[in-house]
Amino acid sequence: MMGRRDWLTRLALALGLVLSGAGFTPVSAAERVTIFAAASLKSALDAVNAEWKRLTEGDVTASYAASSALAKQIEQGAPADIFISADLAWMDYLAEKNLIKADSRSNLLGNRLVLVSANADAGPVDIKAGLDLAGLLGNGRLTMGAVDSVPAGKYGKAALENLGLWPMVSDRVAGSESVRAALLLVSRGEAPYGIVYQTDAAADPGVKMVGTFPEDSHPPIIYPIAITADSASPDAAAYLDFVRSPEAAPFFQAQGFTVLE
Repeated sequence: MMGRRDWLTRLALALGLVLSGAGFTPVSAAERVTIFAAASLKSALDAVNAEWKRLTEGDVTASYAASSALAKQIEQGAPADIFISADLAWMDYLAEKNLIKADSRSNLLGNRLVLVSANADAGPVDIKAGLDLAGLLGNGRLTMGAVDSVPAGKYGKAALENLGLWPMVSDRVAGSESVRAALLLVSRGEAPYGIVYQTDAAADPGVKMVGTFPEDSHPPIIYPIAITADSASPDAAAYLDFVRSPEAAPFFQAQGFTVLE
């Protein structure tokens, strides 16, 4: 009688005949692949993982949080196979501690930084030097990721500083544990405006994107991906190949990400 591993191997070979020409050759995926990914990736990566499961019948699970929190968990021994950060700094942090496989690392995605409001009648905001951002907030607060740790918060602070807007709102910022937590505060009406990624704004019908930050006002928003040094999953490399393949790209693009080489 054919065992599960043998059956999955045959499935992989069959799928490989169909998809190998597109840059991804499925393999047996009987072992679980555990992904630690930035919170802003949830909508897109859930779709990518569903497609991976459909093609391989493999077991994949994802944990979403701020890149800083996930990197610290990996440092403390959390059993992750793949790490996708929302900035280069936290991937560098793990690399310096030899906690990722350096030859597996690449830059996966790009994103944009935007200003959102829950007010459907909110007008467009031209984000530039001289903007009266404090006046725009009124008596409310500006929500964003924690500026000392969460990538979206760090990008947001850098943009506000470069535009000369940080001094007028620094004491009005409500820092959140992740960019999705900041988004939720706006969506619930607990903050009049928030700074999030373009992809987050697209994922929540409860908010309206009212302005986009100039790309040169902050460091490029890059999502690197790598296999962790302690990964024991025999399918981590195949999953990594799939996430970087043409088959996965449309799922990221549908959420507004830019797929990098």
